[in-house]
Amino acid sequence: MLSKKTKYGLKALTYLAKQEDKIPVSIATISQSENISLKFLESILLTLRKNGFLGSKKGKGGGYYLIKESSEIQMTDVMRILEGPIAMVPCVSLNFYEKCDDCPDENTCTVHKLMTQVRDNTLQIFRNTTLADLTNN
Repeated sequence: MLSKKTKYGLKALTYLAKQEDKIPVSIATISQSENISLKFLESILLTLRKNGFLGSKKGKGGGYYLIKESSEIQMTDVMRILEGPIAMVPCVSLNFYEKCDDCPDENTCTVHKLMTQVRDNTLQIFRNTTLADLTNN
């Protein structure tokens, strides 16, 4: 299930992507527009800034803005930063692999096979979707 952190992060990024000329937008404006708790949004935007998606400007007329083109922001990157591993179980994760304690052989494990398919299909969607795609719908 998608966490609220990721859901709100996507909403905030989409809101910022729709702004013309990358003009900084205050947290309060995004919070009110997208119906997100101000404190929670502040934490999410800080994470996105620290990971190179957003820039910020302090003072009057300050706020957050995209520092990359929305067409350059892939959903795989956003999901991994906000949500963590894309795979539903650690034994099929590409970046966060861990062997399952209860599984003697991944090659014969039916859960492993199913979750590998789920991961691959999910990755295909995320890799082929950018922030620009979300703003065009």
